[in-house]
Amino acid sequence: MSNAAREFDIIVYGATGYTGRLVAAHLLKTYGAAGDIAWAMAGRNAEKLAEVRDEIGATKSLPLVVADASDPASLAAMVKRAKVIITTVGPYQLYGDGLVAACAEAGTDYVDLTGESHWIAQMIAANEAKAKASGARIVFSCGFDSIPFDLGVFFLEEKAKAKFGAAVSRVRGRVRGIDGGLSGGTLASGMATMAAAQKDPGLGAVLANPFALTPGFVGADQPDGETAYEDKVAGSWVAPFMMAGINTKAVHRSNLLLGHPWGRDFQYCEMLMTDGPPAGGPAPGGFSFGAGPMPKPGEGPTKEERERGNYDILFIGETADGRTLRASVKGDMDPGYGSTSKMLGESAVCLARDVSHETTPGGCWTSAAAMGEALIRRLEAHAGLKFAVED
Repeated sequence: MSNAAREFDIIVYGATGYTGRLVAAHLLKTYGAAGDIAWAMAGRNAEKLAEVRDEIGATKSLPLVVADASDPASLAAMVKRAKVIITTVGPYQLYGDGLVAACAEAGTDYVDLTGESHWIAQMIAANEAKAKASGARIVFSCGFDSIPFDLGVFFLEEKAKAKFGAAVSRVRGRVRGIDGGLSGGTLASGMATMAAAQKDPGLGAVLANPFALTPGFVGADQPDGETAYEDKVAGSWVAPFMMAGINTKAVHRSNLLLGHPWGRDFQYCEMLMTDGPPAGGPAPGGFSFGAGPMPKPGEGPTKEERERGNYDILFIGETADGRTLRASVKGDMDPGYGSTSKMLGESAVCLARDVSHETTPGGCWTSAAAMGEALIRRLEAHAGLKFAVED
């Protein structure tokens, strides 16, 4: 079912927040306020939306939409006006249920940047059937959680099929370099997840399960990503990576949604490359936060910090008979906000313009399974990402 006859291609919901503002600025810079992409900004407060519109340099012709997570009627009205809703309103486990349900009901496509994998599992269970019926494509985790990793594995596997004639059965995701800061929204999401785990002891099992987002399917035992060791294949010591528990779930869901082209016994692990063995204490998680107080919701890295940031992720695919293929994904801004805002915006444009409902029907998707090569092309053209095979 198509939602082609809508007033807007995209509505950015949460545009007055830290990341939402960056998404709006990216869309304005890349597509203009009244160009080929028809888009609007949405949030709870019309005056604040108007202030953000002025701050990013948009004209008053850029439409504003008032909607509030606590007002289901306003959400329902908003989603009926757009082909795709971008939402940056988190923590999603606290404020996101109603919007996902409204999109699934109205046949409106949806993208977010959540790393709250237990919440994603809940949303799949609650909305998959409804989204399939309405034609809504619900695509979670369209920021640094988990696009570079999800699409990185997809890219590597496509190149492996071309080179070897078959997919590789194991992929090592190795973060070679990362420079970026943390926003208050990310902290708030992490704290909400910790609070939820304390209330529900069973939540820990979901968070630890790499197949938590593949209902009805449990694959092979997965490599240990929690213990530092010298990885001879990668040529480096490796340590646990703080986002691996989120990204591995997305990668396994992509394999499921694509029909297990990488094998039902596919293995994936994700770790941080280090200069040597940990010198004691907790292993580095991969982000540099600097000194000073932790940010509050709505706060994040400065423009200079975002532009100085970057990341470099290596993927090593291994066949059962020992052949290997290496590929990389690199980003030109800080991962969590500068790069994430561009990835989120381009994911919405990709759904609105590049991916038909015939090839990607309604349902709860990952970025790789829903958009694949089309999104890679957009990210390379407009979001500062580079996908490459390495010698």
